[in-house]
Amino acid sequence: QVQLVESGGGLVQPGGSLRLSCAASGSIFSINVMGWYRQAPGKQRELVATITSGLSTNYVDSVQGRFTISRDNAKNTVYLQMNSLRPEDTAVYYCNAKGVRLTYWVQRSDLWGQGTQVTVSS
Repeated sequence: QVQLVESGGGLVQPGGSLRLSCAASGSIFSINVMGWYRQAPGKQRELVATITSGLSTNYVDSVQGRFTISRDNAKNTVYLQMNSLRPEDTAVYYCNAKGVRLTYWVQRSDLWGQGTQVTVSS
């Protein structure tokens, strides 16, 4: 079974930092795009950041300059370094992988992690 295992969420004060990690477990040949989404109470899920297998990145405007996404292709792991955190960053953060190739013939189009809670509060 292939799944995404997340870690690193928690409670932090405004201005603090957290580092989220997400590892894709199982037998995997390659992953096209990995990213992070978040969903705050009463709001719809939004894309936070993505990174391609070629290490091209994109960020939502609200986190630009504060968050950094990175990945280790050898470990099939994606990270989200979150600095200068604000209360409005409070949400459940979900790891995502698109284009997960298991074999030459088998590919999963979309995988999601279970979500990890990030709370920014004084």
